[in-house]
Amino acid sequence: MTDTIALAPNRRRFLGATATAFAALTASGCMTRGAASTAVPRADGGSFAGYGALVTDPAGLLDLPQGFSYRVISRLGDAMDDGGTVPDRADGMGCFDLGPDENGHPEIALVRNHELQPRHDAGGPIAKGFGKRNGEFVPGGTTTIVLDAATLQVKRQFRSLGGTIRNCSGGVTPWGSWLTCEEAPTGPGQQYGEGLERNHGWVFEVPAAARGLVDPVPLTAMGRFNHEAAAVDPATGVVYMTEDRDDGVLYRFLPKTPGKLAEGGRLQAMVIKGLPDSRNWTTALMPLRKSYPVRWIDLDEPEAPKDDLRIRAAAKGASLIARGEGLHMGVNRGQSEVFACCTSGGAQHLGQILRLMPGLAGAPEMIELFFESASKDQFDYGDNLTVAPNGHLIVCEDQYTDTVDNHIRGITPAGEAYTLARLTAQTELAGGCFSPDGKVLFVNAYGPTATLAITGPWAA
Repeated sequence: MTDTIALAPNRRRFLGATATAFAALTASGCMTRGAASTAVPRADGGSFAGYGALVTDPAGLLDLPQGFSYRVISRLGDAMDDGGTVPDRADGMGCFDLGPDENGHPEIALVRNHELQPRHDAGGPIAKGFGKRNGEFVPGGTTTIVLDAATLQVKRQFRSLGGTIRNCSGGVTPWGSWLTCEEAPTGPGQQYGEGLERNHGWVFEVPAAARGLVDPVPLTAMGRFNHEAAAVDPATGVVYMTEDRDDGVLYRFLPKTPGKLAEGGRLQAMVIKGLPDSRNWTTALMPLRKSYPVRWIDLDEPEAPKDDLRIRAAAKGASLIARGEGLHMGVNRGQSEVFACCTSGGAQHLGQILRLMPGLAGAPEMIELFFESASKDQFDYGDNLTVAPNGHLIVCEDQYTDTVDNHIRGITPAGEAYTLARLTAQTELAGGCFSPDGKVLFVNAYGPTATLAITGPWAA
């Protein structure tokens, strides 16, 4: 028995070999504190061929189109204000408007996940956390970076959640917090749980305005499973969640009190009418842009000590989803819309994007296959995603090959894919989110950690 939490495909086995060479982005999302993002793709979008050919980065990190540029604002090993250093394996991330500081200067915050396992270095001792292994807090959690909104200078950065495992993705809330999700349903006496003192596989909430380590409260009513991302409907407070498994399902959580998730609620799984399987692996059961009505079934025992929520959901009729990862929630003409990236879905197993439209005023909820990748040039294993202010989907790739060639891909409202960036380091892209003013795309290089700020002539 090792201490490696290998509960999903091992897509990072090559990182160690490149760590020294790389010293130098669902879903996740970005929103102003207290207000929901409003940028979502529209079905009537016109043709867009992209921003042009990529220009080779002389620094050997990220190739971008002419007129675009990036800067690294935080990287592995940087000193933080709490005495620690920036941890490795930066994954999902959210961006928040903190308002003015004491001198009237606007600030924004990035809350950044670190997908660390018990054997990894936390970047220094953790003073307060959720779970321990052999008496020491496990290293996963979040760090927060506070930036000057005008200059993007780092004003402070610090660990904001500790003692968790494999914080993969998550999602922003309309009330100004980040939902960080453990992709690690393990614990004492369970596979990969040697030395652990508590069960893991939960969602935790981190206020964007936190000034240090928060009290870790597992939101157990939201389910224990191989969590990936979360997205909150600002109209209802309902939370949608993805599960990174080949036989996963799409979940939603109906809180007793919107905005107060710790008070509990009901966990449900999605049933697509007439479509038990959305993956399109062997038969194209779900064609592009055809809408299907959905309903939701209640799930009991959400704490799932046997890690069997998806199995029990499927037995009750829930539709299968191919490795749900990135989520993004927006509002288009008064209608909430959720975009979900299914990493290995489609006939080519290169990925799909589903669009769920929660019903308004008693109308039925509907879902459609918004996009399915037909070639590696469109996207190859899309993971985290967000939506640009112009309504284009922005998808971060996470390939599984020994030598990777990961990109940031754009998808227009009309379903046209184009290339936005290419990462030349042997790692994945994650955590894409826009600044509140829509001018900056923040993104992470997973490992060694590097958080980048990308600016350029974004299309209107």
